[in-house]
Amino acid sequence: MKKFVLFFAAVIALSAYTAVTNWTGDKAHSSVGFSITHMGINDINGYFKEFSTTITTNKEDFSDAVVEFSADVASISTGIEARDKHLVSPYFFNAEKFPKITFKSTSIKAAGKDKFKLSGDLTFNGVTKPVSLDLWYRGTVENPMSKKPTSGFQVTGSIKRSDFGFASQFPAPMLSDEVKIKADGEFAKQ
Repeated sequence: MKKFVLFFAAVIALSAYTAVTNWTGDKAHSSVGFSITHMGINDINGYFKEFSTTITTNKEDFSDAVVEFSADVASISTGIEARDKHLVSPYFFNAEKFPKITFKSTSIKAAGKDKFKLSGDLTFNGVTKPVSLDLWYRGTVENPMSKKPTSGFQVTGSIKRSDFGFASQFPAPMLSDEVKIKADGEFAKQ
């Protein structure tokens, strides 16, 4: 009986040690933005108002994190209402046909202190391609309001719009092929 109790206690301790932790994005303290160069002389910036991100991990340093992201294409904002309406049309994002942009990580690799290479599958404009982004883990603190551990991250990188068949009627001199991505987020431990 004593051996059984010790075995049972060890199983419980091991289960607690390897428990999966879920982190949910705090939209009030997060943003998902992009920029593209117009006519080679000016960057146009935008962001998505409606999005969700979750992180699942077994390790406190997030070195095994799985990141899932989804943005509502119709929530795009560049600060110019007429341009935003044009961007959700079939000429660009075609929000009616492709209402979501999604990303699901497939690996995360250390790239320095608190820095990682986050790789995964990005689905955009009906096309799924592997992408690799830079992730900076900015630390974890206790949120004084919720009393929950809260972690901060920044993701940067770029994609080629031609890889996703996006706005192919506009040549690179009109709209750059490179689209820069920058996302900042706070995540509360669940």
